Amino acid sequence: MVNTLANELREGTTKSHSMAENVSFVKSFLGGVVDKKSYRKLVANLYFVYCAMEEELSSNKDHPAIKPIYFTELNRKVSLAEDLTYYYGSDWLNIIQPSPATNIYIDRIHSIGRKQPELLVAHAYTRYLGDLSGGQILKKIARSAMDLSDERGTKFYDFDQIKDEKTFKDNYRAALDAIPLSTDQVQNIVSEANISFTLNMKMFEELNSSTLKIITMLITNNIQKFKAKYKSTLAPVD
Repeated sequence: MVNTLANELREGTTKSHSMAENVSFVKSFLGGVVDKKSYRKLVANLYFVYCAMEEELSSNKDHPAIKPIYFTELNRKVSLAEDLTYYYGSDWLNIIQPSPATNIYIDRIHSIGRKQPELLVAHAYTRYLGDLSGGQILKKIARSAMDLSDERGTKFYDFDQIKDEKTFKDNYRAALDAIPLSTDQVQNIVSEANISFTLNMKMFEELNSSTLKIITMLITNNIQKFKAKYKSTLAPVD
């Protein structure tokens, strides 16, 4: 296999990708256990992440490493704002705050945007291609688990300006391979992509406690329902 940047990123982040999928919050999400309060907090955190990322990508859009992969149709800030309006109301911007892990994440993005803009490629790859690849499945799970009756609340997963996601992803990978980079820069980008996965995992881990509460609540409710259903059978005989 040719050692292109796209291949290096895919192969070099396999372990991190697997670890991210095994974070409790993500496993619960994929299993259909999604609490609206935890989910809206995730959406709020992602809003801050994408604001930082899209600000730095825009500021560096003429940089040789950024120009080939600067696709504004990927931007998520507006769609996340729509979701936040649904979950928090019109005053959402005055209500939400980034979590501690999210603050570390956005500080990292701003830091490399100022000092090593080529490393932004790693964060764009990790988030945007992940959103495109699993977005529709996650949207379906979220809508079902939270019993959402219309299209509101999951706009984050909708890429309205991208008509063919597979073709777009192929073009994106080709654009990655067209970036003029040294061998050291390629390895630095792969390393940064693993850092990006870690930062995402830390953000998800903050939501674990809420998820555990939900699971405990579900188990408790099921036990109570069981007891209520079989109350007469379980009652002691005089």
